[in-house]
Amino acid sequence: MARAVVDILEEKKGEDILLMDISTISSFADYFVICSGTSDRMLDSLAQAVVEKVKALFGLGSKIEGQPRDGWLVVDLGDTVVHLFSPEQRDYYQLEELWEGGKVLVRLK
Repeated sequence: MARAVVDILEEKKGEDILLMDISTISSFADYFVICSGTSDRMLDSLAQAVVEKVKALFGLGSKIEGQPRDGWLVVDLGDTVVHLFSPEQRDYYQLEELWEGGKVLVRLK
């Protein structure tokens, strides 16, 4: 499913997409997918696409946490957690560095 999320985000023109395996350092998730969007509308569109396509492909319902205007949305898919950031918020929170013990599986610029 995590790889499918990467494909969904790439299709919707998400930027700087990262898939990390955090299973060895986290008890609440196996994968993080981190992606940037250039505007509030784009962040909302990316989140909606993930929710809709994951439901269609895997029958898994999910919920979006956060507001696009805040620059950080989270979609919890159970073992996969999707973080959608504005470039400014992504630089500020530096999630990749906080979880640097995870293994980078995919990075799409």
